[in-house]
Amino acid sequence: MIKRLALLLTALSASPAFGWGHQAHSAIDRAAIAALPADGPIFLRAYSDYIAASSTVPDGWRNASEPFSKIEEDPNHGWFRERFAFLKPIPRSRYAFLLALYRENQRLLHSDPESAAWINVRWTGTLPFAIMEQYGHLVADMRQLRTARANGEAQNAKFLEQICAFDVIRLGHYVGDGSQPLHDTMNSDGWRGLNPHGYTADGSIHARFETAYVKLIDLTEGDVRQHMAPRSHEEGDLFDAVLSYLNAAGDHMETVYQLDKRGSFSRQSDPDARALVYATTAAGASMLRDMIARAWSESQAVDANLANPLDPQTPGYDPTTGSAPANVDPN
Repeated sequence: MIKRLALLLTALSASPAFGWGHQAHSAIDRAAIAALPADGPIFLRAYSDYIAASSTVPDGWRNASEPFSKIEEDPNHGWFRERFAFLKPIPRSRYAFLLALYRENQRLLHSDPESAAWINVRWTGTLPFAIMEQYGHLVADMRQLRTARANGEAQNAKFLEQICAFDVIRLGHYVGDGSQPLHDTMNSDGWRGLNPHGYTADGSIHARFETAYVKLIDLTEGDVRQHMAPRSHEEGDLFDAVLSYLNAAGDHMETVYQLDKRGSFSRQSDPDARALVYATTAAGASMLRDMIARAWSESQAVDANLANPLDPQTPGYDPTTGSAPANVDPN
């Protein structure tokens, strides 16, 4: 028991890995913006260099030198789904999710303290909530942009374009992180738990895959665009779509370990390793394109049928969070 607790404390003190390196993040962002439909927010193409150059800015908010920022931001980059397998369905609220984690943590605290230590926001992540919250910011800012344009406020509209471009930087980072399989698993930084296949427990696998190998194959925007899927997600429940997207990426997790075990990330010509990078970054770019285009469409008008989640009369209102689940149909 003491030895296992010591290993756990060592793991807890480790620095978390960041998402895709700058090369992959910028390629994902550029590909998504270039692939926007003609009736989408094509004004963003003028900001492509700015967005791509700033694509990893959110990782800079995760330094221990800025502890308030780190505590708030760090969970936004991961979704360690094995840790909350007990939770079905996933709550449609960041705060409801955190309370569910807390209740499970307290339930296990005395009977299984080692498991309880992993059931908290830092070791489960909040990535889908970060994606959806930032998506909401983008829709709201695009709506203000439309209003400024309609009112002939040219200078204000230009400033709002810049704000929308920054929204895309943040949304693009979270969506891009979600496409990296090691961001959707508790095995983010080395294999944990039973290991019958002898996968590495070395945390450097994260950077070896997402940064070193990406540089080795010199991933470009063109590589990403070539493998993007047709446009989708124009309709339907977007939160569910985001969860499915993260699950699909996480399903490639063991493939990363298998490729690493056979040394694929040191060989530029390995076709399977290349295919994995192309497929996952293209999935990220496709999802980002879809979300940006949908945000522009949704910004045209406010849906009068949506309930106010802060209204106590809204169905599903939870007094412990002070809100109802997002996107509740009042009818």
